[in-house]
Amino acid sequence: MPADAGVTGNPAPLPDSLRTLAARGEPRRYRKGTLLIQEGDHGDTLFIVLSGRVKAFSTDERDREIVYGVYGPGEYLGEMSLDGGPRSASVITLEATECAVVTRRTLREHIAANPEFAFELLGRVIHRARMATQSARSMALLDVYGRVVQLLESMAVPQEDGSRVILQRLTHRDIANRVGCSREMVSRLMKDLQDGRYLEVAGEGVRLLRRLPARW
Repeated sequence: MPADAGVTGNPAPLPDSLRTLAARGEPRRYRKGTLLIQEGDHGDTLFIVLSGRVKAFSTDERDREIVYGVYGPGEYLGEMSLDGGPRSASVITLEATECAVVTRRTLREHIAANPEFAFELLGRVIHRARMATQSARSMALLDVYGRVVQLLESMAVPQEDGSRVILQRLTHRDIANRVGCSREMVSRLMKDLQDGRYLEVAGEGVRLLRRLPARW
């Protein structure tokens, strides 16, 4: 995978539980748009994000995309294939990114020296399994509007003025890929919510002005 010599700056601080593991790994720098993991491939490496952002996603034979999540410093990906099975999703960098790349052997040595990390790793796997279950449930039981509302609500951070703000830049295409619908449908729903003064686009973020209606 190509390295990006243009990435500069010190890695972001990591939680204590990851700092020692990252130090055991190999630091690598990647350009924006670098595919770190290809769904279906076999691999034995874990990627710890030190700086930048990456996206986990899948595509079908018609290049339709579903996004599982966007991850930044302190997150790690690739743990689902450490059982020797194929990669369950693809991962691509959204901007210049630095990672610590850890092999299965190194992870095993780290767990032997720090047994408590095994529980954190297991907790992360369980959390992502629960998120996958919730996503499948939403696809089956909620309409498009319900899925859009669920996504916006889950990403919003409360503010002192009582509003909630989604700080991450989120385009209509991003939302469509996350909830499994067309960009045009998202654009219509977002315009209706803006016209109804339920939300506003502020800079690169979205501000939720009041509770979004349960149905539209």
